[in-house]
Amino acid sequence: MSDQPAPSLTPPEIVPAAVPLEHRTWGMFCHLAALAGFVIPFGSVIGPLVVWLIKKPEMPFVDDQGKESMNFQITVLIAALAAAPLCFVFIGFLLLPAIMIAWLVLTIMAMIKANEGVRYRYPFALRLIK
Repeated sequence: MSDQPAPSLTPPEIVPAAVPLEHRTWGMFCHLAALAGFVIPFGSVIGPLVVWLIKKPEMPFVDDQGKESMNFQITVLIAALAAAPLCFVFIGFLLLPAIMIAWLVLTIMAMIKANEGVRYRYPFALRLIK
């Protein structure tokens, strides 16, 4: 047996020390602000937009996560607007709750990952803002 420590199995992008705490916190706020959609109409898009625009010049991590959050929130808005008329043929009553649950779960996952300093990528998000 050797006295050497076991190699780390942590991928390089999951190094919390690489992203300062303040940047991680504001990156998390980019995703957290989307929950304003529960209170304000279109708040799920306006909230992340405000946080992203304020902090992007000084924090590259927030710029990245803000773009990601905006892309996902716009994608969800498009999906909800497309599913709403389908309520007339009753498919929308199944799609809208599924979209809402996926939106909430993925937003919470993104908040957690951003707080860990991981550059989270939403699945199924249209990359409208580059």
